[in-house]
Amino acid sequence: MPRWGRDRIAVAAALVAPFLVALALVPLREHLSNTNAALILVVVIVAVAANGHRIAGALAALSAAVWFDFFFTLPYQTFAITKRADLVTTALLLAVGLAVSQLAAYARRLQVITITDAGYLDRIHDTAKLAQTAASPREVIEHVKGQLTELLNLRECRYERGTLIGRPPRLEADGSVVGPHGQWDVDRLGLPDQDIELRTFHNGAYYGRFLMRPEPGPAPPLQARLVAVTLADQVSATLDNPGIVKGRE
Repeated sequence: MPRWGRDRIAVAAALVAPFLVALALVPLREHLSNTNAALILVVVIVAVAANGHRIAGALAALSAAVWFDFFFTLPYQTFAITKRADLVTTALLLAVGLAVSQLAAYARRLQVITITDAGYLDRIHDTAKLAQTAASPREVIEHVKGQLTELLNLRECRYERGTLIGRPPRLEADGSVVGPHGQWDVDRLGLPDQDIELRTFHNGAYYGRFLMRPEPGPAPPLQARLVAVTLADQVSATLDNPGIVKGRE
């Protein structure tokens, strides 16, 4: 499921799930302490936050506190609280729910980063291996073009060997983009809607450049841009390898 779809479901669950669980516990209210009911609602908060984002977790914590107050504090079916102990439990449920939701969302983010990093490492490893075994530079160039297209969500990608005609925006080694008038704010503006050059170097020597035309949409993350730079340099390494036949690009 796309991430935006998953997050929308998490927000809906944040608003509905605590209510449904609290309602299901109402028949057990005479046999279930308020503390145990609050702990069950904390579990619901964690489940929502682990599968959504911080906003979903915070909404789940707020929803859980509201419905705990409504169903489990006297007088029932009102939002009034008459006992100090119930007030403290409600406040703790909200505070603990918020804290736990943040931790759960952070754990989810770490998991995503780990999975993504593994994918990036596989791309680098596969390209480096191909650069050592390819029959011609063209094979590596075509492979890297495909990798760049996927990583940076490109509409077009081509390779020019040895030329520096024009002054298109340039993807730098640190993942930033520099245009004719200075630094381009990639995170805020996305990639420029024009050809972007990615120069390839090996042992300090310039070999050529990829000219890339991105699709409209959000900018690829910094990690993806850094991996793109690493992959592009594998082309220069291939061209500099005397054991590979120097075919035409």
